[in-house]
Amino acid sequence: MAIKGVKELVEEANREIVTLAPSQAIDMYSAGDAVLVDIRDIRELQRDGKVPDAVHAPRGMVEFWFDPASPYHKPVFAQSGKTYVLFCAAGWRSALTAKTLKNMGFENIAHIDGGFGALKEMGATVEPDHDWQQ
Repeated sequence: MAIKGVKELVEEANREIVTLAPSQAIDMYSAGDAVLVDIRDIRELQRDGKVPDAVHAPRGMVEFWFDPASPYHKPVFAQSGKTYVLFCAAGWRSALTAKTLKNMGFENIAHIDGGFGALKEMGATVEPDHDWQQ
């Protein structure tokens, strides 16, 4: 049996989910219609900075934090009328994560094409992550 590679998985996910340009995501957030969800690893935030007010949900915890029946559920992921816009470094992990959340039944999910790198490139505000200690 042939192995399905990451590239193919991401392409499949992108055919099934909502993908936003960075400017669309920022416009939705600015209008109060979206919650930006940074799924990068904490070390990436420490190294590269973060988008102010984005909710950090490490990739390994997303399903648990979104699921209202999970003992790890976070209320920030239960806001009605909001679209949860996921991003990672380049858009691969966020595409896969958005597809997983869609498979779980969430309809208000999107991800940012190009991820954090594309946000930085378009001039989005990035700040150091001061929430950790060395």
